[in-house]
Formats: sequence, structure tokens, C-alpha cells
Amino acid sequence: MLVTLFGVQPFVMATTLTITPSDDLQQVLDTSADGDVIKLSAGVYAGNFIVNKQVTLTSADFKNKAIIDAGGQHSGLTLINSNITVSYLNIVNWGDDLTAQDAGISSVKKASHITINNNELVGDGFGIWLQKATHIKVRNNTVEGNPKLRSADRGNGIQLSSIQHALVKNNEVFNTRDGLYIISSQHNTIDGNIMHDLRYGLHYMYSYSNKVINNNAYNTRAGYALMSSRDLVVTGNSTKNSEDYGFLMNFITSSVIDNNHIEQVWTKPENKVLGRDGKGLFVYNSAYNTIKNNTIDTAEIGIHLTAGSENTKVYGNNFINNPVQVKYVSNKKQEWSFEGRGNYWSNYLGWDMDGDDIGDAVFEPNDGIDKLTWQYPEMKMIMDSPVVLILRWVQREFPVLKPPGVKDSHPLMRASQHTKNEHQLLVADATKDRP
Repeated sequence: MLVTLFGVQPFVMATTLTITPSDDLQQVLDTSADGDVIKLSAGVYAGNFIVNKQVTLTSADFKNKAIIDAGGQHSGLTLINSNITVSYLNIVNWGDDLTAQDAGISSVKKASHITINNNELVGDGFGIWLQKATHIKVRNNTVEGNPKLRSADRGNGIQLSSIQHALVKNNEVFNTRDGLYIISSQHNTIDGNIMHDLRYGLHYMYSYSNKVINNNAYNTRAGYALMSSRDLVVTGNSTKNSEDYGFLMNFITSSVIDNNHIEQVWTKPENKVLGRDGKGLFVYNSAYNTIKNNTIDTAEIGIHLTAGSENTKVYGNNFINNPVQVKYVSNKKQEWSFEGRGNYWSNYLGWDMDGDDIGDAVFEPNDGIDKLTWQYPEMKMIMDSPVVLILRWVQREFPVLKPPGVKDSHPLMRASQHTKNEHQLLVADATKDRP
């Protein structure tokens, strides 16, 4: 074991300890002092290690990372102190007991100032599990789950529980259950992460005052599942190739969903059943939100609102190539424009005589026939019949017969300038410092 002087603080002598796989890593962790830097030479360190001092644990050679092999059980590293940094390690083969919260890196005791960066984790259970902590940084890590397990039997890639003031940035997570799972956590920022081949890319529960910015999800059942939370700012994110939902909002209040790009939300043919359709935005029992400047492109249903989702501002969005632009299940009227600016609808057939890029005719995406179809899906078989065509004509000619629904009084003639290519530049810029 080589010991070199690292630095001096008042009353504390911090050292750099460089060890090899033949050394007893747990003993080194136990006998180290707060402030020490423990460098692991290349090789395999087998075991389940507890970091109980305020130290930095890292590889001696960043290009040839040391491997922590947990032996198929328990957690790889368990952090039980504050001011710990874990960086540039490969952590593999931890346990798959989700009840026991097996994880590659676990910190479940009250702590602060934990930094986890530039690690590669491959295993069955949770990737990084952090609980009851404040001032956390999780950056530039890769977390890979086991695709041979059922999705429900895998842990989440990065899980924050009762966390405050965390920055989770520029990580890549795939083949876990959910990519990022945040529960009962406040004042956190989720920025520039890539999440793919998952159930949900990002999953929020019972959290408030969080920022979700510039993330990219693809090949999921839902790109972003936002549930039972409030005061979220969700902006600059993208999702592509989701099967059920681009964004799912369930009991979300006082939040802003802005400048996000949703593309290709379509249920796979082999999973298709009556009533299961891909929804770009699904808004359930959510109110007092602002949904603006988003693009929903090629979803079976562009936006579906139901169960009391009212008092929401919807404007400046692009609804493009969605066979059903809106599914609105409610008995109250909603105006989807704000201060003279509505949304762009690719199937809008109105005109713009004064050239102000605002349509002169009101756009109403649904009529009574649509509502009957939602209530009785079997009606889809007769949608092109003469009787249905006559009923649609009657409702157009006699507006008093129209049921309450969505109206856009100021539809946009052109799609907003925040295009897909611009969004991809946002994501690329957010991830440019990924190793």
C-alpha cells in the first residue's frame, strides 16, 4: 500500500491511499480518515463494501477503471456518511432483491453532499438508490439493467427518495425498470439525461418544486410519467417511440409543461386491444397547469384530457400528424388559446385573410360523434357510414346541438419555430460534457 501526503486541514491530515486488489478494501475504508482519497488500481475488488468515512473513492486510472464486483448479492457500495464522492468506478453484479433495496450504490441514511460521477454500473437491482439526503450530485454515470428479467423484476436506474437539492445530470440509463424515479423529493434538477428501453423514462411521485430540463427518452412505454406532484417545470425535453404515453400527467397541479418534443407514440400491433391507443399527452385529474409551446407529432391521440382536468392553459403547441388530435372527456367548455394565441393543428382547414398567421375560423377538434365513439368504441366500424356523416353535418350547421368541448379561437397557421432540429441541439448541448 502506497501512502502519499494529500493536503493539510486544521486538525486533520488528509492522505491519498492507492491500493490494489490484493489489499483489503473494507479494512482501508474502515481505517481511513475523513478527507482521504482512496484510489483503486485496475482490477476486481470482490465484496459488498461500506463507506463509513467522509472520503473520495475512485480509480487510480480513469481510463482503466477498477471493478467493484458485489458477487450477485446485496449492494456494491453502501454509503453511511456525508461528504462522500464515488467516481470513475465500474460496479457490477449486485443483488436483485428489490425488497432489500439491493443497489450498485446505496445511501439510505440521512446524509448530505454526496457526489456520484462518471461511474459505470451494470446489474439486476437498483442502480443508484439515494434516500434522506440533501445537496446531492449524480453526474455522467451509465446505469444498465438486465433485459433478461421482466421489467417489474428490475430495479430503477436512479432512485431519489426524500431528497432535496439534488442535481442529476448527463446520465444514461437503460434496461432498468424506470430510468429515473423521484419520490417525496423537493428542489431538485433533472437535466440532460438520456433514458431508453425502459417502462418509464422519468417517473415522479409526491414531489414538488422540481425542474426537468433537456432530457431525452426513447423506446419506452411512457417517456415521462408525472404523478401526484406540483410546481414542476418541465421544459426542453424529448421523447420518441413511446408505446402508451409521451407525457403522462396524473394529479399534477401548478406546473409548466413547455417546449417539449413528443414524437411517435403508437401502441405496437401485437399489443393492440380496443381502447389502448398511444397518447402524446395524457392529462388525468390535473388542473391549474400551463401546457405551451410543445410539439406532439405522430401520436395516435395528440392530447387526451379527462377526469376533471380543468383550468389549464393550452397554447402555442404544435399538433402534427395525429389521427385524433384531441380526446376531451368532460362536460365543460375549454378555450385553448391565450392572449390571442392558440395552437397549430395540422388538420386545420381554415383561412387567414388578414395575414397575421392566426386563423380566422375557430378550430373545434371534436364533435358529438367523437364523444359517442369514445363511449362506444364499437362505433368506429361505421364512422364512414351516411348516417354518421349526416349527424356531423347537422352539428356543424346547428351549433346549439354541439356538446361542450375544446375550442381554439385563435388557431395558428404555422407551426411554432421550436422545431425538432432545434430541440435536438438543446439535448446535444446538455450532454456535450458526457465522458
